[in-house]
Amino acid sequence: MDKISDLNELSPEVTLMNDEKELAEKRTIDELFAEQESFMYLLQQKRNFPAFPVDLKTKEGQRVVKDIGNDCIHELFEAVHLLTDAKQHRQTIVGGFDKDAFLEELVDALHYLIEICIMIGVTPRELYKAYENKGKINENRIRNGY
Repeated sequence: MDKISDLNELSPEVTLMNDEKELAEKRTIDELFAEQESFMYLLQQKRNFPAFPVDLKTKEGQRVVKDIGNDCIHELFEAVHLLTDAKQHRQTIVGGFDKDAFLEELVDALHYLIEICIMIGVTPRELYKAYENKGKINENRIRNGY
């Protein structure tokens, strides 16, 4: 039995706190999706944004999602570009790291990831469950010498 399970058996308060935390996390992902969807409707009104969800069986649907994916990748590139001391070949240290700027680029990428989910009809619950399932697969791979 793992330590978390042991704590839950000894103290029902810990279980309650874990349940409340899980509920808050799920509510948060729902809120992120709702905010992004609201922004997407604004884009439809002001910027000719496409209707959603898109049909990924069509060329147009795939093009829309690919474009959003490329925008997401661009934001990740902007984030890693801020890691000035990450170059293997450089001996000198540039120094300084702007965590706020880095976080801003990650948040931009997250907006696009959520937008892709909405565009293809993935719900917050589906994303959460898929994340959980994939996490278990990855953990099992590491534990079993993958």
